[in-house]
Amino acid sequence: MKIAVIGLGYWGPNLVRNFLAVEQVDGVIGCDKDESRLHKLKKRFPEVELCSSLDEVLTRDDVAAVAIATPVSTHYPLAKKALEAGKHCFVEKPFTTTVAEAEDLINTAEKKGLKIMVDHTFIYTGAVRKIKEVVDKQMLGDLYYFDSVRVNLGLFQHDVNVVWDLAPHDLSIMDYVLGKKPTSVSAIGSDHTGSGLENMAYLTVGFNNGLMAHFHVNWLAPVKIRKTLIGGSKSMIVYDDMEASEKIKIYDKGIEVKTREGVYETLVQYRTGDMLAPKLDQTEALAIETNHFVDCMLNNKTPLTDGISGLNVVRILEASEKSIKNSGSIVKLS
Repeated sequence: MKIAVIGLGYWGPNLVRNFLAVEQVDGVIGCDKDESRLHKLKKRFPEVELCSSLDEVLTRDDVAAVAIATPVSTHYPLAKKALEAGKHCFVEKPFTTTVAEAEDLINTAEKKGLKIMVDHTFIYTGAVRKIKEVVDKQMLGDLYYFDSVRVNLGLFQHDVNVVWDLAPHDLSIMDYVLGKKPTSVSAIGSDHTGSGLENMAYLTVGFNNGLMAHFHVNWLAPVKIRKTLIGGSKSMIVYDDMEASEKIKIYDKGIEVKTREGVYETLVQYRTGDMLAPKLDQTEALAIETNHFVDCMLNNKTPLTDGISGLNVVRILEASEKSIKNSGSIVKLS
């Protein structure tokens, strides 16, 4: 089988490199309207075929799938066209610009018997897979919070705000790790450039049973921070993606709440134990992801980050946009 990568800007060449390394892939086609990008790709990967027309790619019987790495506004029309042509789809994050678009692509793929996989790359990192393992084993106890910060200086985007650019990473991690359905979203944001696109924002996602998640995203920070805290009744996790070696630290820390009969105040006792930095799989996430996509196509498996995974993230993004426009009002999720 061959796979066509549509869009050869920043992310496309990374997809080309990884799909070329998948054993079951016979060849990769690089597709872009920009001739300079095509020449640059050919220089880096001489074995890659070049094409400037998506329509031409979609008529080829030897092309089993397309990987879409174009601006988010183009994801829906390109993926829809590919699915209608009988091609499996690998779509860069965020999946689509609206919930309605995401649902339509999922339904189209289902009717056609095709696979959709959304490129939530962090789900395939050794760090996030380890966090999922820890949470699933109930090592944290009852979950209390998911608190994430993803900030840096730039890169300012011309077509989406900072929420749509940066938050999908952490929202997809939250969706995967917690495995719980959120009930509400509230968000506030500011535009300091006059572009009409927020360059910093804060999102709060509510769940049942007191669990809550908070996200801080910012294009106007002096330092690059990629940190997540997950707290539970037994233990807590610090995930720092900027750490070279110990990205995950599990702390045996917490509180014990006791009430004494006849005493009105609550007694809080603090528990401090050891810190564990588990060994992590260092395999490149995108290599795992591209192999997984091909395996799902060949063996009719459901991708770990399928269309539903993409939809879950877009649902929160869409609600956050609505909340920002209404000064942070709470938006209920259906």
